[in-house]
Amino acid sequence: MSNTDLSEFLKAKGVPFFENAPLAPLTTFKIGGNADVLCEPQELSQLKALLSFLRDNKIPYFILGNGSNILVSDKGVAGAVISLKNFNKIEAASSLEITCEAGQRLSKLCFFALEQNLSGLENLWGIPGSVGGAVYMNAGAYGSEIGDVLKECTFIDETGQVVQADVSSLKLQYRSSIFTGTNKVILSAKFHLKPERHENIKETMDDLMNRRREKQPLEYPSAGSTFKRPQGYYAGALIEECGLKGACVGGAEVSEKHAGFIINKGGATSHDVLSLIEKCKREVFLQKSVTLEPEVKFIGRQ
Repeated sequence: MSNTDLSEFLKAKGVPFFENAPLAPLTTFKIGGNADVLCEPQELSQLKALLSFLRDNKIPYFILGNGSNILVSDKGVAGAVISLKNFNKIEAASSLEITCEAGQRLSKLCFFALEQNLSGLENLWGIPGSVGGAVYMNAGAYGSEIGDVLKECTFIDETGQVVQADVSSLKLQYRSSIFTGTNKVILSAKFHLKPERHENIKETMDDLMNRRREKQPLEYPSAGSTFKRPQGYYAGALIEECGLKGACVGGAEVSEKHAGFIINKGGATSHDVLSLIEKCKREVFLQKSVTLEPEVKFIGRQ
């Protein structure tokens, strides 16, 4: 099955798409090659038809949220990249609940909760991902995770069926869920929050954002925390103790501000980042006997 066949299918279904589409501008790392075909379905029926076509024809695909927490190959991504940017509806489901589609930015969800005087999402303010991506990896910060306030999730399973699942069935753990490593596609999530004074919520959000700015290299493109937290340790502290702060490979650098971040100082390639990741893993294991596991997901051609 050729990309031409996929393009013809997309035209017939009215799905907006772009061939040989640059992905670097769509990621927070600002790194990577092109997608063979970038698809932007506008409604559920288009998305379901597209997924069915891809499965039936054994065409690989990747679901793109806000482009954070990923590193795109310099050689690009084969098959289809599906952007869920048009799946961005957000609404108050009840006085204490918010329903949000997967393609919406997590920051927008947090701000919407603030406007509704609902508390529970403050600690996630500033995480640069989509709602779907946050649920996929059970994103968290400052002692809380999205699973703490998630009530249920709607997704498309591997057979193309739309499933509505309670949070208890999602197997949410540290940076993983029932979605990890599968072809399930998250559509939306419902959150149960608690009432709180607007000024109290805003004060917490402002405080946490200031802490992020002080401690994290937000002025440079990155994919967020590069490594998962090893049990009993902090990845950034281990890397710093190994003398790797400021270490560079090409345009990639271990941040001088926070060693848990690898940043794009300018012109970094995915090869640069991967090489620096391996250097950090190697040195931390040699000096500390601790194995670092990347949190950043590499996608695309090897």
